[in-house]
Amino acid sequence: MRRSTVRRTALAASAMSLALLVSACGSDKSEGKKDEPKGQASAGAPTASAGKAASQAELEKLVLAEADVPGHKVTEATAADLATAKGVTSDKAECKPLVDAMSLRSGGAPGAIVIRKVMAMPKSPAPDAAPEEKVKAGLGALSGTITSDTLGSYGDAKAAGEVIAALKKSGADCAGGFNLVAGADKTKFTKVAPADFAAGGDEAVSFTLNLDAEGTTGTTHLVAVRKGSTVATFYALSLAGQAEQPKAVVEAQVKKLG
Repeated sequence: MRRSTVRRTALAASAMSLALLVSACGSDKSEGKKDEPKGQASAGAPTASAGKAASQAELEKLVLAEADVPGHKVTEATAADLATAKGVTSDKAECKPLVDAMSLRSGGAPGAIVIRKVMAMPKSPAPDAAPEEKVKAGLGALSGTITSDTLGSYGDAKAAGEVIAALKKSGADCAGGFNLVAGADKTKFTKVAPADFAAGGDEAVSFTLNLDAEGTTGTTHLVAVRKGSTVATFYALSLAGQAEQPKAVVEAQVKKLG
C-alpha cells in the first residue's frame, strides 16, 4: 500500500490523521484519572445513571483506563485530534450520525463527553529475538486495530436512546455507501451493513463499513451502546486495512458502565 494511500485511508476511516493513529502506539501518557498512577483502573467508579446526565468528572471515572483492558494501550484524545476530527463531514446529510460516531463526536447534544484511543498491542519479541523478528513485531504494532472509545452523557435515557435510534436509521439510509470528506481528501465507503455483535447494555447498534481508498479496500467497525443515560461509541480501524471487531474494548467499557 502506498504511503499516500495509507494516509488517506487512515483519514477517511477514522477521521484522524496518521500521526494521531501512530501516537496511540507511541504515547506514554496514562489514561486513568490524572491524579492516579499509570495504568490503574479508577476505583469506586459510578455506574451510568438512567436518571440524569453524568458530569465530566463522572465520565472520567467511567471511561476505560489501561488496567481495564489488558493487552491494549489507552491514550487520551488530544486537542489536535479533536481539531482534525471536527472538520470531517459527509456528502450525504443522512449519514451525519454515522460520521459523528466515526469522528470522535457523540450524537445529539451530550451534556459531557470524554474520549479515549485504545490500541491492541502485539506480543513483544524476546530480548534475544532476531532483528527480522523485531522488525515484524514493530510492523505488527502499526497494523493493530485502533478503537476510539467515546462516552457521551445525556439528560435521561430517552435522549440517549435517540442517539442509538439515529445511528440505526443512518446505517439503513446509508447502506449503499457514502463519501467521507476530510479537508481535501474524499474517501468512498461502499457499504454499511448491520453486524452480528453482542454489545450488551440496555440497547446497542453495530455496523461493518467497507471502504475503497484509491483502489485499496478496507473494513472498519462501528458499535454504539446505551447504558442508562450514557452512550458509548466505538470506532475500530487498522492501517493494515482490515480491522478486527473491538470485542474486548466494548466488553470492558460496558462492564465499567455498570
